[in-house]
Amino acid sequence: MDCRDKPGNDNIRTMLVARLAKIVMVLCLAAFCAIVAYDNVADYEANYGFVGHVLSMEDTFQNNPLRDRAIRDEGVWRAAYAGIIAAEAVTGLLFLIGAVQMSLALRKPASEFQRAKAFVVAGATLGFLLWFFGFMVVGGEFFAMWQSKDWNGQEAAFRFYATMLLVLIFVYGRDEAS
Repeated sequence: MDCRDKPGNDNIRTMLVARLAKIVMVLCLAAFCAIVAYDNVADYEANYGFVGHVLSMEDTFQNNPLRDRAIRDEGVWRAAYAGIIAAEAVTGLLFLIGAVQMSLALRKPASEFQRAKAFVVAGATLGFLLWFFGFMVVGGEFFAMWQSKDWNGQEAAFRFYATMLLVLIFVYGRDEAS
């Protein structure tokens, strides 16, 4: 049943406001990811250097036995950085598609609006893989990024994936009115 069939219903208005809030939050995530990907292409050297420093483990504790893991091959650095940029861009695209799908289902029954959230789940999953697994697990722990004063991106990565997960929790909440 179309939400417009019940004019004046406060529950419908509240539901529409909540749905619009969900769409806006997802659009904000899409914009964030797109800007991050663009910035990494436009100012390539800034974060390429970051990736190189982390993978080479040059700024970790001296005499660290984990330094055997260091990668000093610039080809690998470039491939890793390209993967990061691609993941950022695809994450943004998935969020954008999710926001469009939810917008198209704005006044549809709850079950249709719920189905429209699939791309948001995909975007949040990819974003979590990039910023939690990529930056916290691989960069932070495997390459001991946490030991670096200058090349530690864990705090920023935490803000990114935590925000995505919080928005996902809100967005994926069911819309009971139909």
